[in-house]
Amino acid sequence: VGLVYMFNLIVGTGALTMPKAFATAGWLVSLVLLMFLGFMSYMTTTFVVEAMAAANAQLRWKRMEKHKDDEDEDSSSGVSDSDVLLQDGYERAETRPILSVQRRGSPNIFEITERVEMGQMASMFFNKVGVNLFYFCIIIYLYGDLAIYAAAVPVSLMQVTCSATGNHSCSVGDGTKYNDTDKCWGPIRRIDAYRLYLAAFTLLLGPFTFFNVQKTKYLQIMTSLMRWIAFILMIILALIHISRGQAEGHPSMAQLSGIRNLFGVCVYSFMCQHSLPSLITPISKKKHVNKLVLLDYTLILAFYSLLSFTAIYCFRNDTLMDMYTLNFTNCEIINVAFIRYFLGLFPVFTISTNFPIIAVTLRNNWKTLFHREGGTYPWVVDRIVFPAITLVPPVLVAFCTHDLESLVGITGAYAGNGIQYLIPAFLAYCSRKDTQLVFGSGTVNKHLSPFRHTFWIVFVLIWGFSCFVFVTANIVLSESKL
Repeated sequence: VGLVYMFNLIVGTGALTMPKAFATAGWLVSLVLLMFLGFMSYMTTTFVVEAMAAANAQLRWKRMEKHKDDEDEDSSSGVSDSDVLLQDGYERAETRPILSVQRRGSPNIFEITERVEMGQMASMFFNKVGVNLFYFCIIIYLYGDLAIYAAAVPVSLMQVTCSATGNHSCSVGDGTKYNDTDKCWGPIRRIDAYRLYLAAFTLLLGPFTFFNVQKTKYLQIMTSLMRWIAFILMIILALIHISRGQAEGHPSMAQLSGIRNLFGVCVYSFMCQHSLPSLITPISKKKHVNKLVLLDYTLILAFYSLLSFTAIYCFRNDTLMDMYTLNFTNCEIINVAFIRYFLGLFPVFTISTNFPIIAVTLRNNWKTLFHREGGTYPWVVDRIVFPAITLVPPVLVAFCTHDLESLVGITGAYAGNGIQYLIPAFLAYCSRKDTQLVFGSGTVNKHLSPFRHTFWIVFVLIWGFSCFVFVTANIVLSESKL
């Protein structure tokens, strides 16, 4: 179940922008880069699992030390051993995963039984500067996420509703290039329709930022179900179109100019490191967790390749939309109106359920970053200021641009790079040092990454920093050419 959740988490919005990125970079370059970035993401996933085990060991050690101190105090103050044991048993029951197997005897000190989020691991293993940089990176990534979501919903609504009126009925994917200044309904231009939808989206979902979002289980089940139906439908429809000899795509092998965006999209599309504590901790038997995660990554890689290759051979490069679902609102691809509208509006349903959750996560990260020990925020700051600084910037970005491929590319290339490569590598390095200090050099972490040699950590760090340089240089060169 944990691995199904991981699959659903990774295969998200980024996958919908991948076909366009594949087409602009060329199929060979795209496939090689996708495989390499998938491997890098798997490696850093094992680093995070290792750091989680080290964090659990440290917390367990501290509790044991505290328990010893309490026992010394209790023996002098006359508190019975049975009271202490009952309390300790209750605390363990409260923090133990629901699905954990009840085994006799003492568990391995590196057993992952307690959920330790990345922020908590950062505060355990990093210094103050490192903790602040970690939160800065997470916040920038979540802002990018919200900006992508805030743009994707209005774009989908604009494309579907503007082409469903007048003489353009069901012609979104027919290769007609629309400008933002083209008419949508009467005097209202397409860009005006986009901004109206953005305003409606903000008014409907924005208020959730000011409250807590709970009880989302059924929403998540519905979202996962719709996502699977949509992705399978798109692959089948593209394959049918190709098998009938109606394919129009002639993708090139390599176009270096498209690598920047492809890199960002691929990094964004393999992102799961920030959610690993919630996914891995409830799994009861973690002995083969690294092998199972590798299986997950292999399946995801195959799925991305299938989706992207069917797309680039089915559609011409210049007709592939930023949001791939919009290519299926064309009557020539599918003449069943319900399926056309379902695929065209698919991002609206799925993204709308995730937007409030990510907004609340970002708001809570802001609170944690500025939190003072033992201090509380005034009501206005807590309930108005933090939600406002969470909601306003991504909406402003979405108001200024709806270029989804660039938004996904930049978010993945910068903040995604930090979360997926740099932070896990530093966590693995610092947790290993801390483990040796606390438990001695002979202690072996049972969840030690298969990439245990220091070379791999150095390799990931060099790769991460060189990606920053490469992407920045590429953006500067592109702008100077314009």
